[in-house]
Amino acid sequence: MPDEIIAQRRSLPDYLRYLAERGEFVLDTDVEEQVRHVLATTGQIRVVERVRPNGRVIEIHSNPVPGGGFVLIYSDITERKRNEAEIAAARDAAQEAARTIEAAFQELKIAQANLIQAEKMASLGQLTAGIAHEIKNPLNFVNNFASLSVDLLAELKEAAAPGFAALSEDQRAEIDDISKMLTGNLQKITEHGKRADGIVKAMLEHSRGASGERREVDINTLADEALNLAYHGARAQDQSFNITLEREFGDGIAPIELNPQDITRVFLNLFGNGFYAANRRAKDGAAAGFSPMLKLTTRDLGRAVEIRVRDNGTGIPEAIRDKLFQPFFTTKPTGEGTGLGLSITYDIVTKQHGGTITVDSEFDTFTEFVVTLPRAMVTGEGGRP
Repeated sequence: MPDEIIAQRRSLPDYLRYLAERGEFVLDTDVEEQVRHVLATTGQIRVVERVRPNGRVIEIHSNPVPGGGFVLIYSDITERKRNEAEIAAARDAAQEAARTIEAAFQELKIAQANLIQAEKMASLGQLTAGIAHEIKNPLNFVNNFASLSVDLLAELKEAAAPGFAALSEDQRAEIDDISKMLTGNLQKITEHGKRADGIVKAMLEHSRGASGERREVDINTLADEALNLAYHGARAQDQSFNITLEREFGDGIAPIELNPQDITRVFLNLFGNGFYAANRRAKDGAAAGFSPMLKLTTRDLGRAVEIRVRDNGTGIPEAIRDKLFQPFFTTKPTGEGTGLGLSITYDIVTKQHGGTITVDSEFDTFTEFVVTLPRAMVTGEGGRP
């Protein structure tokens, strides 16, 4: 405040009015309102900070004096406030740097884990291919000679017909029983040999990771056909099989370019697993009124399409969820699953079509697989759940 103003020995409101007119209080009110506001707190013990019009920061200590009046102490704390701001900015920058470093460290750990997994998969693919080739050769002999033995048995029976007629009825019945038993055994050998051959072929396809020709297809039609095929296939294997199928197809989904044979295989694997889980829950003593159900949903995401397969089966425990897509991992009893279905499904979706596949589940309640397939022909591995 200029010396000439102080020399006039004005009243306190006059001094405050002078300061308010200069913008010292920086309040969004008129001058008189500012004066009333300051007078209302004058004489109280308080500490306030004020930013002057020139940008300086002033700290004001107000101390009442016994018998009336008060003492004001003004301190210029501009440098202190600037230092505090710089320290706060440095602290925030350090915290942000720490978060960035932590995020980079986590990304590095994820990349390292993915690299280790990729190396394991590459080694496993080579091992799988080698084993499959070694098994395939003797397996071909088993299948071929089993089929040939059935034919030879028929020829033997035909050649021995003259002598067969001379035998007693009991002897002929015994030979007939043995012949039927041999024929049945050979047919079982052929049946299971073909099943083993299918497993070997799946192992070879998994190790090669080959993809076929792509073309534009209607995803709703493809998924619906695969669902019908899976349902009738399950019915053919077990006449008591029963499940409610729900379809919720997105409208107006434009055709998408993909390998229909491979994606059909993906659908069959997912549907088959859903059928198995829902019926297993029904057989394992589900609550009264429980009905196995599988729901198929498609949705257009613009640059991609989404397919959801949800069942109300046994669910997947969280402890094993991260192992679902590993080769040869299965929760089914011995002889009911090879552990290759979801692994091959993962490779088809992510590596051959550049999509993603995730799983959500609640034990003894539901399991839902979500597949996204991009419209653009992009290949490369997507994210493993």
